[in-house]
Amino acid sequence: MSVDAEAARLRTEADEPGWEVDPDDEWGVAVVATVGRQLKLRREAVGMRAADFGKAVGYGEDMVYKIEGGKRIPRKEYLDRADEVLGAGGLVAAAWEDVKKVRYPKKVRDLAQMEARAVEIGVYENSNIPGLLQTSDHTRALLESWLPAYTPEDLERRVAARVARQTIYERCPAPALSFVLEEATLRRNVGGTMVRRQQFERLLEVGSLSYVSLQLMPMDSAPHPGMSGRIELLKFEDGTAVGRSDGAFNGRPVTDLKQLRILELRYGTIRAQALPPGESLAFIEQLLGET
Repeated sequence: MSVDAEAARLRTEADEPGWEVDPDDEWGVAVVATVGRQLKLRREAVGMRAADFGKAVGYGEDMVYKIEGGKRIPRKEYLDRADEVLGAGGLVAAAWEDVKKVRYPKKVRDLAQMEARAVEIGVYENSNIPGLLQTSDHTRALLESWLPAYTPEDLERRVAARVARQTIYERCPAPALSFVLEEATLRRNVGGTMVRRQQFERLLEVGSLSYVSLQLMPMDSAPHPGMSGRIELLKFEDGTAVGRSDGAFNGRPVTDLKQLRILELRYGTIRAQALPPGESLAFIEQLLGET
């Protein structure tokens, strides 16, 4: 499946219902509470009981109360049907523009917003394939291994959130993207044979894009500055930048020029030590053939 096709599929999946509101997301809580309150006021204004309204929009009474109480995030279909039933003339349906922004966990949403503004992104990952490169099935297999386990609905919410970030490949002009992956992350049996094959195919597809540089760090390489953890650098059109590394500055995002130079030095050294992009793609093709 192509990057564009996967992104389109994720947009469809993202419309599915059932996500709970992230209690740590104050803005998200406020948005969902406001929408729920407006829905309740409009329903009561036309004299409809919650049970009748739920039947009209295709939901149970309990879900109606949860959405009106700001406990659940309504999907687009719910708002569209509610708009029709309540005769709101598009005002209720328009709430989707705000609601869709709070479907994903706040940390993921903040990261996606920065990635959407960046003109250059560099990522080194030593334990997993970077999220911008993962297939949805690979992401799901990874998250299913976490403890304590996610609820089914939270798991799917996080899968959708991570893969939806890949709409970055649809930007025009596209940002310059560079990735360095450890060979070991590709040899780990995540999700079984089919999932691994699809993941290798995704890496080859993305790695062949003109604005993407994908490199592998061989397992027999010498020690390098990335061994203490992930490094991520994002640069913006106005000349500002933000970086983060598990092994520096307590893992906090940094914008100070001196600290950014340290991360850039480390990332540049890692890239210089990794296999060139052409050899890296050839290595992935070899792994695909062996899987």
